[in-house]
Parts: sequence; structure tokens; C-alpha cells
Amino acid sequence: MTSVQTKLYSDDASLVVVLIDVNPYFWATAASGVGGGVNHSSATIPFAKFLNSMIAFLNSLTLLNQSNQVVLIATGINSCGYIYDSGTKGSEGSGKVMEVSSEILRRLEEFVDRDKKLGKLQGMAVGSNVSSLVSGSLSLALCYIQRVFRSGAIHPQPRILCLQASPDGPEQYVAIMNAIFSAQRSMVPIDSCVVGMQNSAFLQQASYITGGVYLKPPQLDGLFEYLASVFATDLQSRNFLHLPKPAGVDFRASCFCHKKTIDMGYVCSVCLSIFCKHHKKCSTCGSEFNHVPQNPNSASNLKS
Repeated sequence: MTSVQTKLYSDDASLVVVLIDVNPYFWATAASGVGGGVNHSSATIPFAKFLNSMIAFLNSLTLLNQSNQVVLIATGINSCGYIYDSGTKGSEGSGKVMEVSSEILRRLEEFVDRDKKLGKLQGMAVGSNVSSLVSGSLSLALCYIQRVFRSGAIHPQPRILCLQASPDGPEQYVAIMNAIFSAQRSMVPIDSCVVGMQNSAFLQQASYITGGVYLKPPQLDGLFEYLASVFATDLQSRNFLHLPKPAGVDFRASCFCHKKTIDMGYVCSVCLSIFCKHHKKCSTCGSEFNHVPQNPNSASNLKS
């Protein structure tokens, strides 16, 4: 991996890789108002309005500084892919805002259709709690940033912004943590904006470890205002601002068997899968566990 300390960043210029959650099952559930309770309307936002706020935010980033570069990556339930790159030929120019918006919407629609077909081919069960492939989109973002690192000695300062709506996927825990530590080593902050019904423990850890900003807007009607005032500022300007800080970070892991957050559990020494109970065989990699652990609350252990 390229040493970041040998790189020179352009002043006030940013490379913002935005990961947008396009999970169709979550957005369909949010639109129907199922499971949201009395305050569901204020706790969720329609997908169309979410897209409008996101596209307006992308345009504001390119207008703040002509050297800014914006990359958009879609996060689906089975796949992820590049949607837009302002650094490519034909994407520059503030006079093409409408054309860029139409192109982003068209490519997002094509991506969602492809992602749904992959789900049908795999016979995937459909439900409102289906998580998005955040680990894949983080990996794509880091690969793109590494390619920028190798492109020359001077480049915009990179950072990642995750716009997540769907719940965390415990089966992605190891992959997401690997991506987080890779971003930390490359000194790439991961900002997080959660627009779902609940906080994301994974993104809380990602922002805390990499030095990014984590935010769950209390009023999603003003989503663009939150994005523009908190996440549009470059890394240099953040030193002079009082940005929101999370009240607490949940460092607990999720078990792979029941997908629940646990305080203590069992870890496979081969693939690092986490289980809340002892198993004879790892359900992830198939490794056999011959040793049967003793009950930590047994009488023999309490005597000592």
C-alpha cells in the first residue's frame, strides 16, 4: 500500500467518495410506513426526496471548489458499483447540472434493476431487514482512492461519506472492520450519515476509528441542510469548526448465528466469525472446534 505520508494534498481540494444506500426493500418499507410507529413520517424520508437532497449536495461540492472531485457508488443488497465520477471527461461544468442529475438517476435505475435480478437468481429471501452490501462499497471506495494515490504526487484530500439507510448486516462484520482499518492506515476519514430508523454500530466505529464525522439527523426534512453544513467542509476547515460528535460509540460485535449484538462470545480462530454460543463446527468456514469450553459460572471456577 502506498505510503500516505509521502503524498502532497492540494489545499482545500477534496475527493469525496459518496456511498448511497439504494436498498429497495428498505425504501419500500419506509414508503409504506410499516414498522415505524406513530412518528414514522418524521423518522423516515421518501426515496425521491432523499435522492434530490443527495444530488443537490453533490452539485454543491463541485461548486464550492472547481478542484473538488465527487465519486458516487451505489450500495445494493447483492452488489455495488460506480455510478458517477465528476473527474471523467464530459462531467465538468456547472452549466450541466440538469444533465448530470438525469444521468445519475438513469444509472441508479439501471443499477437497481441489475441488483434485483441478481437477488432473483440467487433465490434470496426478501424482507424489510435485508442489509445492504456496505463492505463491498467501502472496498470499492478504497480501491478508487488507492488508484488516485498512485496517479501522481499531488491530489485532492480523499474522504468517504456513507449514506446508509438499511440496518447493519452482522455477516459483513469482519469485511467492514478490515475496510475500516485499511482506511485508518491510509488516513482516509469515513464520514457517516444514517437516515434509517436506527443507529449503525458499524459506521459509528468506522467514523470513530478513522477520525470522521458520524451523524444521524433528527429531522430528515432538512437532510440537504445537514449534508451541506456538516459534510461539505474540507478537512482543513474542520479544524476551525465544532462539528457534531456522537454521544457514544457501540463497540460491541454481532454474532453470526443469531445476528444479535453481544457483550461476550466465541470467535473462530480461522475466519474470526463470532458466535454467541459454543458450536462444534464453524458455520462460516467449516472449521471444527474440538475443545469444549467450561462454563465460566461453574462452581469450580467460582471457588478459585
